[in-house]
Amino acid sequence: MPGITPCLWFDGRAQEAAELYTAIFPNSRIDRVDRSPADTPSGKEGEVLTVSFTLDGTPFMGLNGGPDFRFNEAISFSIECKDQAEVDRYWELLTADGGEPGPCGWLKDRFGVSWQVVPAEMMRLLYDNDDRDAARRGMNAMLQMQKLDLEQIRAAVEDRNPVGAR
Repeated sequence: MPGITPCLWFDGRAQEAAELYTAIFPNSRIDRVDRSPADTPSGKEGEVLTVSFTLDGTPFMGLNGGPDFRFNEAISFSIECKDQAEVDRYWELLTADGGEPGPCGWLKDRFGVSWQVVPAEMMRLLYDNDDRDAARRGMNAMLQMQKLDLEQIRAAVEDRNPVGAR
């Protein structure tokens, strides 16, 4: 099977983005920086055209394609976090320097790339829960949040001071 590599279109900031992402995620690196051998519609000869990088084992490519296309929420990357501290860390780093918080664990980083920062336990509490009322309370609590708060979701599922559970 051929390899599949997501290609992210940037307006001249592909290397900056790759440097940020590889600094945030463990087991990550910039693999290659390619400069354009000729002038293109998006840049001049010798400027960075593509950046190949790996985020925790997953290959990515950043393309300096110019201003014609922008990121939107139709494509996002989900980060499954082991605990609240990890949620807090990724949320803080990805919203820094111009990133924007969004609803229900979604955010945009300073480049406009959308991310979902999700505690793994939340998925179990909401989707692997045979108690539909408990799962509904947890979902209702989650729907009122920006950055996800695992303890508040747990409290809602367990019917302890649930946030927006009714």
